[in-house]
Amino acid sequence: MDVFGGHGLAPWIAFNALVLVLLAIDLGVVHRKVHAIGFREALFWNVVWTALGVAFALVILWLYGRQATLEYLTGYVIERALSIDNIFVFVVVFGYFRIDPRYQHRVLFWGILGALVMRAALIFAGAALVATFHWVLYVFGAFLVYSGIMLVVKSPEAPDPEHNPVVRLVRRLLPVETSAEEARFLVRRAGRWHATPYLIVLVVVETTDLVFALDSIPAIFGVTRDALIIYTSNVFAILGLRAMYFLLAAMMPRFHFLKHGLSVILVLIGLRMLLDRWIEVPTALTLLVVCAILALSIGLSFLIRGKSDGATAE
Repeated sequence: MDVFGGHGLAPWIAFNALVLVLLAIDLGVVHRKVHAIGFREALFWNVVWTALGVAFALVILWLYGRQATLEYLTGYVIERALSIDNIFVFVVVFGYFRIDPRYQHRVLFWGILGALVMRAALIFAGAALVATFHWVLYVFGAFLVYSGIMLVVKSPEAPDPEHNPVVRLVRRLLPVETSAEEARFLVRRAGRWHATPYLIVLVVVETTDLVFALDSIPAIFGVTRDALIIYTSNVFAILGLRAMYFLLAAMMPRFHFLKHGLSVILVLIGLRMLLDRWIEVPTALTLLVVCAILALSIGLSFLIRGKSDGATAE
């Protein structure tokens, strides 16, 4: 089995080098000075990261053709949509630990860097399973249908960091400072390392992203089996997540129909995987349907006010 998806090692090295350059520019140049990110800056960087993600489709088109490009764009849109759940978790966790807005970007930077590593491992594992045991696709499909239904049926619950098993493990291994004046994950007190609230938040961000990846990565396997396409679409979607957080955090309660749209998308992709042997759905049609569902759910959210809108305004 070719773990590199039939593309060889070179594209993987080149793409990861590009990502490292973008991250170095982001943290070392653009956001070198600590500051709270306002709406205009968040909007600008959201446009920049989205433009980079979409522009990379031209590279895919040049190297691998139209079908691979459609698969990349579909995976990118699905991942961006499903990552909105992560934003809700970030809002709750930052509020719970009273993280200074000036340092939220830095925490998210390292959290998303870790998420990229974990997702790469999950994608390689998933690709290996699918290549070896084709029936795993049907398991993925059934799981997506179940997840989509539960997204609507089950009442949303705010995450409780104190019950996170990884957070408990950190507390057992290291004493935790009750407060921190700057974004340091570890501090040394009396010759011993102490964890800060920023490290706890980082741990929560990493573990919750791992949980959400269990939905999003199987969803993209419903679109393509190409590990490189899955990885690149995931990476660009995650890279834009920080800017999207600062842009949408205050507006999240307004999107009260979005979870219904995400539910429909998960169910449809799951059914596509389950019926793949008998019904072939063009990738272009999948992309069109996903975009239409997202646009409809967001549009309805603005046209029909939800109960939470009043609380949001307050």
